[in-house]
Amino acid sequence: MISIPLDHRVLTALERNPHVARRNLRFETHEGRVTLRGVVGSYFQKQMAQEALRYVDGVHEIANELEVAAV
Repeated sequence: MISIPLDHRVLTALERNPHVARRNLRFETHEGRVTLRGVVGSYFQKQMAQEALRYVDGVHEIANELEVAAV
């Protein structure tokens, strides 16, 4: 069985979420921890980025360091 890397699963989850603008968003993964960084336009988008990852297989912790600013 082929294991899909966590980076790919996280990227797919973020791309599938219609409330998340990927162009100003970066992430890092390390041993089940995902750190979100970048700038989003609202607190709603910040929360939706985090929620997109909540049920991704292999994600055990989410550090949401996104900044909210007019983009």
